Amino acid sequence: MRHIAVIGSGPAGYYTAEAAQKQWGDDVRIDIFDALPVPYGLIRTGVAPDHQSIKAVASRYEKVALSDNVRFVGNVMVGEKISIAELEALYDAVVLATGAPNDRTLDLPGAGLPGVIGSAAFVGWYNGHPQFAALDPDLSHETAVIIGNGNVALDVARILAKTRSEFAGSDIVAHALDRLENSGIRRIVILGRRGPHQIAMTPKELGELGHLKRASPRVDSADLPDPGEDALLEPGQRKSVTHLRSFAAIPESSRADMLQEIEFDFFAAPVEIIGGTHVEAIVVERTRLEDGRAVGTGETYTIPCGLVISCIGYKTSPIPGVPFEASEGRFANDEGRIVPGLYCVGWARRGPSGTIGTNRPDGYSVVERIAEDLGQVGGKGSGKKGRAGFDALAEARGIDVVTFRDWKRIEEAETRAARDDAPREKFVDVAAMIAARGEI
Repeated sequence: MRHIAVIGSGPAGYYTAEAAQKQWGDDVRIDIFDALPVPYGLIRTGVAPDHQSIKAVASRYEKVALSDNVRFVGNVMVGEKISIAELEALYDAVVLATGAPNDRTLDLPGAGLPGVIGSAAFVGWYNGHPQFAALDPDLSHETAVIIGNGNVALDVARILAKTRSEFAGSDIVAHALDRLENSGIRRIVILGRRGPHQIAMTPKELGELGHLKRASPRVDSADLPDPGEDALLEPGQRKSVTHLRSFAAIPESSRADMLQEIEFDFFAAPVEIIGGTHVEAIVVERTRLEDGRAVGTGETYTIPCGLVISCIGYKTSPIPGVPFEASEGRFANDEGRIVPGLYCVGWARRGPSGTIGTNRPDGYSVVERIAEDLGQVGGKGSGKKGRAGFDALAEARGIDVVTFRDWKRIEEAETRAARDDAPREKFVDVAAMIAARGEI
């Protein structure tokens, strides 16, 4: 029997479990650990609440989770309640599928001012992550600046711009919905160091900005390259730029009834955030492209604002005793193998790149590495104790494990508490989650 521990219950973790099932069938036992009492990681707390079709992939993970040889082990912080070394002693393979939950550092003067928020924190706030539920962002100011030209920046802009009615069907948490409904933000500026041809925004997400009730997207036509140059782009990128061209063509008369504006500020690099007790403005340098790189021109201007949200990427959390590439924000690995017996997958392996679906081939690939290494052991297994060994250790240490059955009780409580136009009302407190498992 093979015993595998997967650390992280997001897409990468469940695809790895699925791959292990296909590799070994009934001759494997897989324990999927998570620091929270609830599964699905990025699907629950990272995907935008108004993108329920994307969240539906969780049904595939549930099918894996309900298999006889897969177990969810929630409410266990690996590295604190149990070490990696202890798991390696119990399991034939330990796979780190921890994602990249931390913001890349915004290395600017004034980045520590109140009112400057990383996207991990802001997204976690409106998605109900317990770590960020008490964030309390100040939305009373007229202008918000978003740094970044990827889909997360679009998500943040869209969430800031939507009316309450536009959140119907979403699972945005109540505390965020109430705050956004009373927001004073009227101008949202999205800063990008480079130009329209270099954005990392996908057509679907960009297109959504053209259908908002109270907000209109704005692009300066002078920032757009000659239309003939679009032919050199990949099809998806070309569609995205087509959206930007359509935004630039919106007549001013059509903006008259809009209460908000989403302004794309290209060739704009933030250089300093200024303020006293709170952010008051951001200083931006105009850039130009040289060999595809953004180079400062020396021309600067200031955007008064009361909120700055940094959407410049994420990094993995280091774990004591595990080799880490700080510059890349991921674990040091060779195609998913850290050392024989210890592996990483998904963003913990690659860094924050690719889509949710990218994690499926990644999971299958790392299981191939595991199979190669376990093949050297011979026989049917190493004789390690696996989940029985962990259970004994958890009992001895008083670790309160949350099972998948417990999660289903928590989920049912969230469904019962939902608003009329929402699929659920998430618990945003770990203690409340744990308490809910006994309420049904």
